[in-house]
Order: sequence, then C-alpha cells, then structure tokens
Amino acid sequence: MAKDGLYAIVTGSASGLGAATAAILAQGGGRIVVNYSSSAKEAEQSADLCRKAGAEVVVVQGDVSRDEDCRKIVAAASSWGRLDVLVNNAGYGSYGALEDVPLAEARRQFEVNLFGAARLIQLALPIMRKQKSGKIVNVSSVGGKFGGAFGAWYHATKHALEGLSDSLRVELIPFGIDVIVIEPGAIRTEWGDIALESLLARSGDTAYGPYVRRAQKAFKSVTTSRLPSPPEVVANIIAAATRARRPRTRYPAGGGAPIFLLLRRLLSDRMMDRLMWRLAQGNG
Repeated sequence: MAKDGLYAIVTGSASGLGAATAAILAQGGGRIVVNYSSSAKEAEQSADLCRKAGAEVVVVQGDVSRDEDCRKIVAAASSWGRLDVLVNNAGYGSYGALEDVPLAEARRQFEVNLFGAARLIQLALPIMRKQKSGKIVNVSSVGGKFGGAFGAWYHATKHALEGLSDSLRVELIPFGIDVIVIEPGAIRTEWGDIALESLLARSGDTAYGPYVRRAQKAFKSVTTSRLPSPPEVVANIIAAATRARRPRTRYPAGGGAPIFLLLRRLLSDRMMDRLMWRLAQGNG
C-alpha cells in the first residue's frame, strides 16, 4: 500500500496541528515520518493514527534546531528514495515584551521557527530535485503578515519564513518543486497555553505588567470563544494543497485567518496598530 500514497515528513507531529496533518496525509497509504522533540507517548499515538489510515510510519525524535537531528529526520525518508512532501510545522510562540525577552531566547525562537525549517529544506531538496517533483509546506501564521503586542520575536520569525518561502519558490521553478505557505489563524491547540505562559513569566511583573495581565484575559477569552478552529481544519487545507496539481502559493487557514488578512490589506499601518492594541487589551 505504501507506494500508492504520499511519502511525507511532518515535523512537530506528536500532537496538535502536526499530528492532525500526519494522519490526514497518511490516508490512502504512503509513508510518513512522524517527528517529535519530547513526548514519545504522544508521538506513538500520532503514529498509530497514521498506521490505521494505511501508511507505513517512521517515528523520529529530533529537535529541528539541531543540525544532527535535522539530518536524522531527513535520513529516515531518504532511504525510501522518494519524498513527496516536507511539512515544516515544528515551532512555538515565545512571548513577552521585546525589552524583557533575553536575546538568547530570541535566537532560540529563530533557530526553531526559521533556521530549523531552512535546514530541513536544504537536506530534502536533493531528493526532490532528483525526482523533479515535491512540495515544501511552510506553516507560517497570519502573524507573518502583521505584528502584535508582546509577540515581536514570534512575529519576526513568521515574517522571515514568509520571505524565505517567496525567494525559495522562485529558485525552485526549474525543478518542478512547489513551495506552499500555510497561514493559520486561531487554532485549538496547546500553542496558546505555551505562548501565554512565556508572556507572564517574562513580562508579568515588569513595567508592561498591567498591559500584559489585560492581554492575558483577552487571550483567554479568545481561546474559549468560537473563533479557534480545530487543527483538522488546517490539516485538511494542507492535505488539499499537497495533492493539488497546481497549488496556490498561500492558504489562509481557519480561526478568522481570511478576515485578519483582509484587514491587513485594507488598513493602514497605524490603523492596524490601533486594532491590534485594542484586541490585546480586550477592547476589540
């Protein structure tokens, strides 16, 4: 059955969006590399879902910020002699006022969210170029199109990932390889809890504290509202893009993403700034 489906790598696929994406890409057979950094139990649960969908699975522990781990992830697929899809999903949100976030943490945010994706692309491209086909899916965010209070480093990584994807898409025209950017909005995963935890730890007791605490309440009200989409909504969009003969270059995905991106196109910078501040303070 493996030969009939997709051969794919999905990073950060132990849980959340990554696990949902791996399970959907596994439908119809194929081979999937499930990657995780810490929770082996969650990774095995994700792998079981892929197997039930008919795919062969290789589970690889690896932190995408480490070169040797990136090599290990791609090596698991290179033995197949074929790689149809690389989904760069691994990432996290490091929040806090820019003044309060140590530069070591800022660098860590870039290592995981940007340089890890870039290194995996470097390692996967020889396989895709040889077969003259393949799809690279970079999971960005609506936050790659505008900024937001207390998330400067996270937004910076996603802006950078968007720019990298645009340049890469042009470079790969001669080789028949597509580069696809996914821009999720609010998604119902553990991402928000991790981001909020880092925000309070870094800026909850600084000069930004009063604004951070209001942002915390506003953030929680959003996560408990009807706005966030289940990860399967985004995963289905990723799957459709990977199976499209001529995919779009960008896909807004769930959680109010099309509305936010429309507002970014229509509003001036100052107007967008005021809107984002009002939302951060619970005045939207």
